[in-house]
Amino acid sequence: MPVAKVRKAVFPAAGLGTRFLPATKAQPKEMLPLVDKPIIQYGVEEALQSGISNIIIVTGRGKSAIEDHFDVSFELENLLESRSKKELLKIVRQVSDLIDISYIRQKEALGLGHAVLRAKELVGPEPFATVLADDVIDAATPCIRQLLDVYEFFGAPVLAVMEVPKEAISSYGCIDAEPVTCNGSKGQVFRIRDLVEKPKASEAPSNLAIIGRYILTPDIFDSIGSITPGAGGELQLTDALRHQLRSRPLYAVKFEGKRYDAGDKLGFLKATVEFALRRADLGADFREYLKGLTL
Repeated sequence: MPVAKVRKAVFPAAGLGTRFLPATKAQPKEMLPLVDKPIIQYGVEEALQSGISNIIIVTGRGKSAIEDHFDVSFELENLLESRSKKELLKIVRQVSDLIDISYIRQKEALGLGHAVLRAKELVGPEPFATVLADDVIDAATPCIRQLLDVYEFFGAPVLAVMEVPKEAISSYGCIDAEPVTCNGSKGQVFRIRDLVEKPKASEAPSNLAIIGRYILTPDIFDSIGSITPGAGGELQLTDALRHQLRSRPLYAVKFEGKRYDAGDKLGFLKATVEFALRRADLGADFREYLKGLTL
């Protein structure tokens, strides 16, 4: 029996972005630009390239810039058209033509699990992706597509994971898992035995950290409704997945690609430099500039 197709992706974007104050006092952290595109657009484009056609963004107070970014801008388009700025007009229209986007408000930031739960009515009774825009992933095959391949093989929820130094594991959700064969490959896919949110380094079951890409099934909503607040007094998605594990298998993919933590100042700077260096229109000049710096 074929598994249900994943058509929707949920983007939790109601967080306050306190790590980037004062820049995020009046603009969402998701709109901070990596070179010349806001962070969230990289995730939206990844979803689109993975075959997903509908985006649900969970927003909060002060996040209207996200809606404006993906909306049609009549005044700007008319101005560019009148000045024959055809290339810029094409770039602006590409943003609004990207994909179908819906919005739902999360009035209080009560955790990732709560943000996902807010999307329940828009998701409906079907599987869906969840994307944390802070995690920008550069990969030949989009990370979401890598997860979808495993979801379509097993017909079960799938999480993205990566190896991190043991001393850093307390900043992540972490899995206890065993390798399984999937589509002929070994060593990249795991069946999850347990999940722990932000364990102490000495108590972590592995160094496989959960990264902000998930393929979830609609029964996750019941699991979120069944848990109590966990780490930080919030409804943690990791705790809901652990509850879901009681009744169905869960899998993880050690994805191929490079992940940048754009929600962290140093990670954001690294991403900005490396993305700029890869640009055909900027890379050569920027590389020469960097070589000339006295470090």
